[in-house]
Amino acid sequence: MTSLPPGAASADPWPEFLAQCSGHLAAVSTIRAEGRLTRVAGLVMEAVGLRLPVGSTCLVSQDGMNPVEAEVVGFAGNKLFLMPTTDVFGLTPGAAVTAADSHVARPQPGRRNHPWRRAEDRTKHLPVGVGLLGRVLDAQGRPLDSLGALDIEAKVPLSSRPLNPIDRIPISQPLDTGVRAINALLTVGRGQRMGLFAGSGVGKSVLLGMMARYTNADVTVVGLIGERGREVKEFIEESLGEDGLSRAVVIAAPADVPPLLRMQGAAYATTIAEYFRNQGKNVLLIMDSLTRYAMAQREIALAIGEPPATKGYPPSVFAKLPQLVERAGNGSTRDGVDASAAGSITAFYTVLTEGDDQQDPIADAARAILDGHIVLSRSLADAGHYPAIDIEQSISRVMHAVARPDDVRRAKQFKTLIARYQRNRDLINVGAYAAGSDPVLDQAIALWPRLEAFLQQDIHEHAGFEQSQAQLRDLVGGGA
Repeated sequence: MTSLPPGAASADPWPEFLAQCSGHLAAVSTIRAEGRLTRVAGLVMEAVGLRLPVGSTCLVSQDGMNPVEAEVVGFAGNKLFLMPTTDVFGLTPGAAVTAADSHVARPQPGRRNHPWRRAEDRTKHLPVGVGLLGRVLDAQGRPLDSLGALDIEAKVPLSSRPLNPIDRIPISQPLDTGVRAINALLTVGRGQRMGLFAGSGVGKSVLLGMMARYTNADVTVVGLIGERGREVKEFIEESLGEDGLSRAVVIAAPADVPPLLRMQGAAYATTIAEYFRNQGKNVLLIMDSLTRYAMAQREIALAIGEPPATKGYPPSVFAKLPQLVERAGNGSTRDGVDASAAGSITAFYTVLTEGDDQQDPIADAARAILDGHIVLSRSLADAGHYPAIDIEQSISRVMHAVARPDDVRRAKQFKTLIARYQRNRDLINVGAYAAGSDPVLDQAIALWPRLEAFLQQDIHEHAGFEQSQAQLRDLVGGGA
């Protein structure tokens, strides 16, 4: 025991005494808790001997092997269910399992809770900051390009507390996406969350690339989740381009990585977007695709024994989707932030409709939680009509709040002409329609070549917001 200094009886000895004790404690080796691996089956590993919260990161160590990183995704009694982020070849029963941050943190002054009880201390933290612009990263925040080490400003947790919906700034400003059909007919608001519904091979990646290059945003965050690895480089070099990449951060978690990393990639892209939003930036978040994120959660849930509910999707999938999507949107006025200085996240999520089935369970769930949807038509794509936007099936739920009343009226008139022509296309093609029977249809037939041309746009053509509205006004008429 540390002795009191001579002559300390006349003064308060405790501050000096406690300081000496603190120094001795700092030199003591910390405790390291360790469990062991008992089972590896498919995607899931089981371990005993550890008590860790869900979301903790573990290391599974085997003699002569690099540690396998895994995350706690569930538990049953004394067993932990772990999902690896790398391959598990070579692991044997009894391999050591430790928490990645298993050294017990030293007590902090004024903190009453033991650090093991604080789950937020064990949430994975990944790098964010301006230094990430122009970089391509994997789901763990490691560079995939050859541009050297990252310039990291901070590390933040992957999960964040949801914003109070009452404090969120309403969507009131239109966003220029650079795509004529969207600007004029499906006007998007700053802070809106839109779904891009499409089957395979109908041009969704090209449309995303156009929006990434032309959208009026301070920062673009692209999450390529569960797609083919070949598409990553193609999207960066061809769709995004050098100019688009200079103000973008790309997170790539292709289909060949474990499902845990695919989910983590989506969360990481959203976390980066939140960081820039909190800096007062207007962020464009593009995620391709929300369906692959849901499939990754399905793989994990089924592997740990959750029963399937709707077409093989467990209930947790439909709980995870809104948790991810609701993190996007406008910032909050909480803590005295002025509405004009708060940032925003305008998000576009692609949703794969398997077999072009718009009633796919993920597509149906996404429509319910998003602020609108843009449907790409295979028949239009097959006819060489790009972007293949099906205007009749697409809608922006905030258009009335961000567009001028005259612009909304003209958009409705345009859609009426398109719908009237499509319903009578067969009669027109066989010459069975008698001109003068329907004035609206007569106008649609007269304007049809111009209507089709308005909806088409070359990949290298930029159509600004006011330009798009002016072209629509010239086409269907009406006052300014």
